[in-house]
Amino acid sequence: MSTSKKSITRESLLGMMQAYKTTSLLRTGVSMGVFDCLDEGPADAETVAGRLGSDVRGMRILLNALAAVGLAEENDGRFALLPGAEQFLVSKSPAYFGDMVRVMASDWEWDALKKLDQAVRHGGTVMEVHAETPGYEYWEDFASYAVAVARPTAQVVADALEPWAAGRDSLDVLDVACGHGMYGLTLAQRNPQAQMWALDWPNVLPLAEQHAERMGVRDRVHRLPGDMFEVPLGGPYDVVLVTNVLHHFSEERAGELLRRLAPAVKPDGKIVLVGFTLDAPPAEDPAPHLFSILMLTWTFEGEVHTVQSYTRMLSAAGFTNSHRHKVPGLAFRVLVADKAAG
Repeated sequence: MSTSKKSITRESLLGMMQAYKTTSLLRTGVSMGVFDCLDEGPADAETVAGRLGSDVRGMRILLNALAAVGLAEENDGRFALLPGAEQFLVSKSPAYFGDMVRVMASDWEWDALKKLDQAVRHGGTVMEVHAETPGYEYWEDFASYAVAVARPTAQVVADALEPWAAGRDSLDVLDVACGHGMYGLTLAQRNPQAQMWALDWPNVLPLAEQHAERMGVRDRVHRLPGDMFEVPLGGPYDVVLVTNVLHHFSEERAGELLRRLAPAVKPDGKIVLVGFTLDAPPAEDPAPHLFSILMLTWTFEGEVHTVQSYTRMLSAAGFTNSHRHKVPGLAFRVLVADKAAG
């Protein structure tokens, strides 16, 4: 008999069965601009519908549902933002988080998860187009909209490398599978001597360059378009960043990538890994296990790896003295390791 203090109830099961509806409401509120509209002040459904060019009845049903799940407040037929919405759901806010629905609740992920049972039976993705497909369009949305999560993580990376980075005459940075490029761009912004080489698919790199332009470092960013397992790496580099990509592969394949990157790191250089890690039992730390489910449906052999796995991979690739850093408020971990002597 189980000794767990937790139990499954009809109510908890019904909540899980309907969770997709809450996600749909958030996606719709963001995409239609409902939260931006309510930022102008409380309004009834007719007013909101008029501002957004919507059917009044449809908007009334949507607004009531948003209020029902705690995404808005209703009072005598008028709807208003709840505390926190002006910070995270109004697009003009510096802390705007709404665009993350395009990443964490994307149609690409939903379509893959519909075939989870097939992926479990098969042991990997059954999708014709998936996360390992060259030029996958999802990565364009990721590069455009994942900045809200990447920015605080990139700050942790930059903090972890300082003052080591600040004390170097030059700082050549290779950002592998850079996506939005925020990790390398933040290092370049913090360190005026830094030059960044951005490696990713050709359809993604222009989006990283747009972020570089906004951050004032475009003149120090260089393109390396192509497959990270095949493109000539150049270098050597002071820092190689491998962020949110090793979970797309088995430990063997991820280790192969690290061994390929190792010769491109200077003898006194560092490698930085960013991503989920398995540190605790599933019930204590669910996020990486839920992410592994996405990797199962979306890649051939991907899953979140344990800290011990990363230690093995780094050691086999010629890196040592790895240190872990937590990202406040997020489930990501940052691992920084040195190039081993000799």
